[in-house]
Amino acid sequence: MERKKVIQEAESIMETYCKGCFLHQHHKEEKGRRFAHRFCITQCTVGKKIKSIGKGLC
Repeated sequence: MERKKVIQEAESIMETYCKGCFLHQHHKEEKGRRFAHRFCITQCTVGKKIKSIGKGLC
């Protein structure tokens, strides 16, 4: 049950903050999809939060 709660929390954050993100779209157009994804994971505060939540799945 804990796993389901963690996944729902991450999905909720992504739905609220990441859907339609201007920075992700800008980086994707300017530097490519791979750069945009890496930016979200390593530099974006929301991405860092999602990453920390995801560590709870291990």
